[in-house]
Amino acid sequence: MSALTRWIRPGLVVALLAFGALFPLIYTSPLTTTYAIDTLIFVGGVVAWNIFSGYSGYISLGHAVFFGSGAYTVGLVALHQNLMGGVTFALLPLGGLVAAAIAVPFGLIALRVRRHTFVVITIAVFFIFQLMAFNLAFTYGNGGVSTPFATWDPATYNNPYYYAAFLIAVGAIALSWLIRGSRFGLQLLAIRDDEDRARGLGVRAMRVKLTAFVISAFVTGIVGGLWVLFIGQALPETAFNPAYDLSVALMGFLGGFGTLWGPVLGALLLEPLQQEITQRFTSGYESLIVLGGLFLLVILFLPRGLIPTGKEWADGLRAWWERRGQPRPGDGLAVPGTAVAGPADGPVATAGAAERSGAPGPGGAR
Repeated sequence: MSALTRWIRPGLVVALLAFGALFPLIYTSPLTTTYAIDTLIFVGGVVAWNIFSGYSGYISLGHAVFFGSGAYTVGLVALHQNLMGGVTFALLPLGGLVAAAIAVPFGLIALRVRRHTFVVITIAVFFIFQLMAFNLAFTYGNGGVSTPFATWDPATYNNPYYYAAFLIAVGAIALSWLIRGSRFGLQLLAIRDDEDRARGLGVRAMRVKLTAFVISAFVTGIVGGLWVLFIGQALPETAFNPAYDLSVALMGFLGGFGTLWGPVLGALLLEPLQQEITQRFTSGYESLIVLGGLFLLVILFLPRGLIPTGKEWADGLRAWWERRGQPRPGDGLAVPGTAVAGPADGPVATAGAAERSGAPGPGGAR
C-alpha cells in the first residue's frame, strides 16, 4: 500500500501534463482555448506571486507593476522592430528581466517595513506606475501599445499561445517546487513564521526577501509579455490593472496560501469564473465588486484555503474512522453485580457469589 501511495502523486502529475499537452487537440473551439490560455496565464502569475507572498508572508498588492512592465516591454519592442509570429516569444525573457530590474529598487524601498505597511507601499507604487503609463510619451499614453498581428492559420491561431502559456505555467510550478524544498525556501518560510526569530538564527532576511521578490517579478514579467502578445494591445488601465492584484491574491488564498498546489487550484477554479463574471458584468466596477465580495468570503470562511482545509478534514475523518475500531473508555470493565473472570476468581469473588445465592461461602454457614 505504501508503494502504491508513493506512485499516486507522480502519476497524477504525469496525467495532468499529458492532458494539458493534448488539450488544444481535444478541444478545438477558439473560445475554449482562449479561456484555457487566460487560465494558464493566471496560473503562472499566481504561482509567481506565491513564490514571494505565500512563502514570505508579505502580501503584495503591487505585482501588476511587474505584469504591466513586462507587457509594455514586449509590446514596445515588437512594435518598433515590427516583430510578429513565433519570433516574438523570444522577447518574453526580456520582459521578465525588465520587471526584475524594477523589482530591485521597488523591493529595497518596500521591504524595509513590515507586512501591513508593505501592503500600503505596494499599492502606492502600483498607482505611480499606472500614472506613468498614462502620461509618458514612449508608452503612447491613453492609446497604449499595439503589437503586430501574427499571420497564423485561423483554425489553430490560439495553439502557439496556449503551448507558450502551458510551458510558462509548468516552469513556474517547477521553480516554486524547487524553491520550497531548498534552503532558501526554508529561510522564506522561517521569515513567514517569525521574522525576528529567523534573524536571530542567522537568516539574512532582507537579502532573502529581496531575492524572492525579484524572482517573483521576473516570472510575472514573462507572464505579462505573453499576455500582450496574445491580446495584441496593452493599455494603461489593462496592463496596470488593480483587478490583477486582487485576482492573484484571491486565487492564492482560495487554493491555499503558501502551499505549492493551492495557487494552481485557485487559478483553475477562479479564472474561468472570472471570465464569466466579466461577460455578465460589462462594467469593470461591477466585476471588481464581485471579486472583492468573493475575497471577503474566502478570508472569512476559508482562511487557510481549500487544500489545507481539505487536508484537515481528511485527517479528522481518518482519525474518526480509526477511533471507531478502538475500544471506548470503559469497555471491558465489570458491570456491578456480576462476577469478574480471571485473577478476581478467588475467595472474595466466591464469597460474593455465595452471599447472592444464599449458599454458605468458604467462611462457614450463612
